[in-house]
Amino acid sequence: MEGVVNARMRALLTAIGGIDRCITEFVRITDQLLPARVFHRLCPELEQGSRTPSGTPVYIQLLGGEPGPMGENAARAASLGAIGIDTNFGCPAKCVNRHRGGSVLLDEPELLYQIIKSMRSAVPQSVPVTAKIRLGFNDDSKLIDIVSAINEAGANALTIHARTKMDGYKPPAHWHRLAKVHNFIDVPVIANGEIWNPTDFQECRRASLCSDVMLGRGLLARPDLALEIKSLAQGKEYQRQQWSNILVLVDALFSDSVANCAPRHVGGPIKQWLGYLRREYPQAQQLFEQIKRLNTAADISAALGEHRGYQETVAA
Repeated sequence: MEGVVNARMRALLTAIGGIDRCITEFVRITDQLLPARVFHRLCPELEQGSRTPSGTPVYIQLLGGEPGPMGENAARAASLGAIGIDTNFGCPAKCVNRHRGGSVLLDEPELLYQIIKSMRSAVPQSVPVTAKIRLGFNDDSKLIDIVSAINEAGANALTIHARTKMDGYKPPAHWHRLAKVHNFIDVPVIANGEIWNPTDFQECRRASLCSDVMLGRGLLARPDLALEIKSLAQGKEYQRQQWSNILVLVDALFSDSVANCAPRHVGGPIKQWLGYLRREYPQAQQLFEQIKRLNTAADISAALGEHRGYQETVAA
């Protein structure tokens, strides 16, 4: 979720409720110990005890293929106050894989072991070290070797995106393939991929035998999805949030962008988010069409005001 679920988006989504933990965008690790400012830039929540303004824990995610530097940078993140450290072995981006990062490492279970072992040894036991993987690179033939290596290295939890690198993001997610891994790991396994609604959540849990799930694109499309899932799990009725509520969040994101983004990028964050929201809200598509060619803060602000006024008229 690079470039999407940043600190301002984490603040908005966790304020709604239902989210137990967040993961940052990945910090790219090569062969150097990164300065503190890099970690603070991607995880400004370090200044707040590694939590969002509403109190949700935030783990820092590292991506790299060299055990030594991964351990050194994990130690630095912990020293800066990271409440947990995640490891990205799932990114399918070609540019990342070409530089020995992300899912390309799934073909080398022994290297995964060395990376997690280095990180686990470098940080205090009180700081969880977790990992996120896919089923494999070309196929899932090495899945048990991957899971066993990460388990033996001392990871505290494992998230599995239920597709291979070659699957990309094409539906479906193969949740059932996660069921077999529970016999080879001693820590929680968290399912991920294609969870867009509470029905998907229930089916994912049934097929994967996982108690917990990680939400990505589904949460961006339905910002209150985690809250709905948790409410229903507790036996409570839930009324999903209407577009008027979501539009307040869009306005807040735009205001933050005006304050913190360069003028030429001010419309980028809400255009990107509307791209996800339009899956669930027809009004998001309408708003996207209004602003997609606008570039200045003044023009986008005027379009937002016009859209807001129209929605209020329709509601009345």
